Amino acid sequence: SLPAKLINGGIAGLIGVTCVFPIDLAKTRLQNQQNGQRLYTSMSDCLIKTIRSEGYFGMYRGAAVNLTLVTPEKAIKLAANDFFRHHLSKDGKKLTLLREMLARCGAGTCQVIVTTPMEMLKIQLQDAGRIAAQKKLMAAQAQLSSSSSSAAGVGAAGPAVETRTTATQITRELLRSKGIAGLYKGLGATLLRDVPFSIVYFPLFANLNKLGQKDPNAKAPFYVSFLSGCVAGSTAAVAVNPCDVIKTRLQSLQRGVNEDTYSGILDCTKKIWQKEGPMAFLKGAYCRALVIAPLFGIAQVVYFIGIAEFLLDMLPKHRA
Repeated sequence: SLPAKLINGGIAGLIGVTCVFPIDLAKTRLQNQQNGQRLYTSMSDCLIKTIRSEGYFGMYRGAAVNLTLVTPEKAIKLAANDFFRHHLSKDGKKLTLLREMLARCGAGTCQVIVTTPMEMLKIQLQDAGRIAAQKKLMAAQAQLSSSSSSAAGVGAAGPAVETRTTATQITRELLRSKGIAGLYKGLGATLLRDVPFSIVYFPLFANLNKLGQKDPNAKAPFYVSFLSGCVAGSTAAVAVNPCDVIKTRLQSLQRGVNEDTYSGILDCTKKIWQKEGPMAFLKGAYCRALVIAPLFGIAQVVYFIGIAEFLLDMLPKHRA
């Protein structure tokens, strides 16, 4: 039932986000840094430096946005998927691969109603630490250079201090200055990422999962579904990573020193290709694979255990 799917999806999302959010933060920072302004050499280097400069909870900056909106996101996606599957099915027959892909495409399209603002706010909070660290580095370099020319009367530059902002403050400022459209910056790039992801992931998962079914009418073993979810999720994540890089760059409101700004998808693609090379479109790809694989693996665990069904079954008994 839809309530059971919603509960399972929400629980899976909350657990998944909590487990993999630090890796997602590293992905955002790696994708946003441009040539000549590299602070981090790898995911582990990014996480170590983040802990040193911002503390353990610095790895969870922006997590509250995801945790708040993950359930509405799942609700829209699941409801839209059921709607499209119902209208694409013929006389209750099993959907063909093409119709399955169309249903998932429709669900992915509806999902961006929540996904785009959620990603928009999350990216600002995740990347704030990188920009602050870059400013501190530039200030330290300026201080060293000024100390050598102190005889000429040049004063030393003070350390850059990061001003902490919240998702609420960012939302208010965007609504005040740009209206609701401000929260949907990068909508096109989000669609280019999420729709192909759904098209790749769900048919691939279904076919991999089917390989582990001994009987066509029986469910595949748990470990088969878990591994299928991980493989399909990581494959789809890497496949759409160029779109994720473009989306991350477009949705970043603040830039580091000497970093490019972009007017749209084509402008962003052109500048990345010309200045950073084609490999730049794979920045953070392994981080994204490490984020997506556990997310869908955890989702399979939640659905396999049937937490929602247990809770819904217990509800009438509790009332009685």
